[in-house]
Amino acid sequence: MTLPKKEVLALIPARGGSKSIPRKNLIKILGKPLIIWTIELAKKSELINRIIVSTDDEEIAKVALDNGAEVPFIRPSKYAEDQSTDIDVFRHCLKWLKSNENYQPEIIAHLRPTGPARDINLIDLAIKKILHNPKAHSLRSISLASQTPFKMWFLDEDKEFMNPVIKLKDCSESHSLPRQILPKAYWQNGYIDIIRSGTILNLKSMVGKCSIPFIINHMVHDLDYIEDIPYVEKALKRIIDKKNNNEDIINEDRHPV
Repeated sequence: MTLPKKEVLALIPARGGSKSIPRKNLIKILGKPLIIWTIELAKKSELINRIIVSTDDEEIAKVALDNGAEVPFIRPSKYAEDQSTDIDVFRHCLKWLKSNENYQPEIIAHLRPTGPARDINLIDLAIKKILHNPKAHSLRSISLASQTPFKMWFLDEDKEFMNPVIKLKDCSESHSLPRQILPKAYWQNGYIDIIRSGTILNLKSMVGKCSIPFIINHMVHDLDYIEDIPYVEKALKRIIDKKNNNEDIINEDRHPV
């Protein structure tokens, strides 16, 4: 089925401060500043119309502009702190674009620069999936969790007693059931999130009431600490080698739209 033309904005949040890795978004990965990998990926998309970097940092802004992204504003510092939330960053961007350009995209692809090892075919497939599902407020990429939350516990304030994180309906001791009969659980891996602008502006949410899954079947590497760099670079090299050899990285049959 042919998709109607929709405005698809790729938003890359990239603040200047980072405690785990100072100046993380500019650290060199395979010879390039980290953020460039995500900008170059978005430029290869068949569906993304605009690429905007939201940053509070002038140096990051210059690197982004020099490599083909737009930086129409500098993000206010109050939205670039350690405790700043995604919804604040995205609402600021959308409100600025509406007020200054009278522009509002149909959907926003959230591309975190800390996860540069992505396949553009998979990104475009995720975009197609939400465009084919107009009732969906958002899409989130997920992976099968290595541990089940039904066997997890949290401690009370004084750490004297503990309680299960989650229980099965009609079963008070799901933590004692065999793992094989417990429901499969998934974790959000940050590979790609897609949100309708109305979900952000009207529902004031990054998920909404109806979020569709996009399962990633391979390891996802995110750059949080210095020791993650070799794994991220290895994943990037694998993607580059596959592309150079014209090999498929994904099985699209696993993601029907």
